Amino acid sequence: MILQEDPGVDLETPTGPMRTYVYRPVAPGRYPGLVFFSEIFQRTGPIKRTAALLAGHGFVVAVPEIFHELEASGCELAYDAAGADRGNADKIGKPVSAYDDDARAVIRFLQSHPSCTGKIGSIGICIGGHLSFRASMNPDVLAGVCFYATDIHKGSLGKGGDDTLRRMSELKAEMLMIWGRQDPHVPFEGRVLIQKAMHDAQVDFTWYEFNGAHAFLRDEGPRYDPALALTCYRLAVDLFKRKLSDPSAGAGGAPSAPHGASAGGETRH
Repeated sequence: MILQEDPGVDLETPTGPMRTYVYRPVAPGRYPGLVFFSEIFQRTGPIKRTAALLAGHGFVVAVPEIFHELEASGCELAYDAAGADRGNADKIGKPVSAYDDDARAVIRFLQSHPSCTGKIGSIGICIGGHLSFRASMNPDVLAGVCFYATDIHKGSLGKGGDDTLRRMSELKAEMLMIWGRQDPHVPFEGRVLIQKAMHDAQVDFTWYEFNGAHAFLRDEGPRYDPALALTCYRLAVDLFKRKLSDPSAGAGGAPSAPHGASAGGETRH
């Protein structure tokens, strides 16, 4: 699908405006929506390319700036030690309740977007994986994907920590959990703790552990694993197609027709 990136919009939240970027197919119609939460570095090049990849499979993808209270609009932190230090400081610079408010704001935005069917999924990477997990506790989210979600096992997200482990029973979305076995940020013991909590809470989930390092999905730097990334993108897209597709759409996830229009495919020349 040919894509377009809309100009950034500022969504109102209890802690101030949150710049959010939308990637969507050009072809007319309505598509399921995805909230896409970034790493601690915010909307960097790899995040933009992942958003475009997802949108190209027939989704309206909204990427919020997760540290909007702490950084200027448009801020992208560098993939270096200074950027990591700043992102990690920002991570605990706002309470977890503010992250939850942000998620609800993006969900409402997508539900009202003229190109969206109103069916919502959530996806995130690193801290974004944890934010996707929490966003999936909202009843309007039908499916959630979490790539090596940090801090769940430690309860250390946000100022004062988080209660994610204790809230597992609130998850009604179907979850896809993807981990790198060589990721020091979520060691074996932490993954076991999370998996047991999800099992005990009877969450509907699929769990994958691959031989990969932290950030194996990021298409910059020495830890990137293109073959593994492709496998994982396929898993995520397949889940979202199954859970979010309009039953009236044809095979392959054709978009819903806009009001007063007939569904039509993309014209290629």
